[in-house]
Amino acid sequence: MTTQTARSAAILPGFADSPVDSQIVFRTLLDALSHPGLIYSLEVQSGVPAGLSPAMTATLLTLVDVDAPLWLPEGISADVGQFLRFHCSSRIVEEPRLATFVAVPAGNGIPALTDCNQGDPAYPDQSATMIIEVESLEAGAPLRLSGPGIKDTQLLRPQGLPGDFLAQWKANNQRFPLGVDIILTQGRLVCGLPRTCRIEVA
Repeated sequence: MTTQTARSAAILPGFADSPVDSQIVFRTLLDALSHPGLIYSLEVQSGVPAGLSPAMTATLLTLVDVDAPLWLPEGISADVGQFLRFHCSSRIVEEPRLATFVAVPAGNGIPALTDCNQGDPAYPDQSATMIIEVESLEAGAPLRLSGPGIKDTQLLRPQGLPGDFLAQWKANNQRFPLGVDIILTQGRLVCGLPRTCRIEVA
């Protein structure tokens, strides 16, 4: 067995049924970003590289491709990059501002939102989406969400975001239509925070 064949054999499998599973995940992520603060579960099956959660893995398998550069923290297992290159043909970049998707697995530092691609006034939809694995989506201090997609208000209890997250997010709101969207993951759970969402302490 050649070295290249051995490496390929060691790569974990992607989705069991890639076209179907990708559509399921994509629809769920759209729902999550359309209804900020609601928590959804991703039940699709795939291999999960060490350091990633099932939800972050499914999200990356669905969204990342050769035309959507990805940033990963320093020190992340080489298996993660190999897995994503194999299944998504992903291009991994060294700086968050160069990435379409900024992935922050559990236990890693979260880049400042201002360090990420803010989009262009002519193409605000080309800004970055940050995917953050948090400790919990239900055990933290309550935050009150409001804005498009929310009737009145929605409570969310994320645990594991930076201490200055609310200040960063308020500045992110003020850059609209530019700015960063966020997908929070925890285990198999996902929650969307689009740039239009307003967040305050409950």
